[in-house]
Amino acid sequence: MDASALYKFSSGLYVVSADDGERPGACIVNTGLQVTSAPLQVSVTVNKENFTCGVIERAGHFSLAVVDESADMLFVGRFGFRTSATEDKFDGIASAVSATGDPYPTEHVCSFVACRVVQTVDVGTHLVFVGEVADAGNLSGVAPMTYAYYHGILKGKTPPKASSYVEGIS
Repeated sequence: MDASALYKFSSGLYVVSADDGERPGACIVNTGLQVTSAPLQVSVTVNKENFTCGVIERAGHFSLAVVDESADMLFVGRFGFRTSATEDKFDGIASAVSATGDPYPTEHVCSFVACRVVQTVDVGTHLVFVGEVADAGNLSGVAPMTYAYYHGILKGKTPPKASSYVEGIS
């Protein structure tokens, strides 16, 4: 089996974040997806071991910001290769707070949605959060970053906690 075939699935990069009133959590995912239009709902899949997953569970809401092609590996690394358990990932960058009370970056992102969790599905190593959109906005006209752009142009790697990680293929 050639599991690298899955890398041809079209997806983007997103910062998913939540604030449970104690500490905000945020991480990079490639699993944001609109699932319905009426009601307007999106889903995001987060590794159970990520600090952010627990924050979303406790908060019952999240923001999902669409990373754009202006982002560099420093930005991706800030949200994707560090833990919110010990770092404030929003320190020193432009950000805002959504209608659900969740922070989201306002630089290197072209849009965002804020959602209230309406369903959580356990899929083994990850939880899928389905959220009803409470707020949304466009932040720039820069093209969204696709996962193919991340791998091909930025030469980014897939970390072990990513839902698309397959051992031996990065």
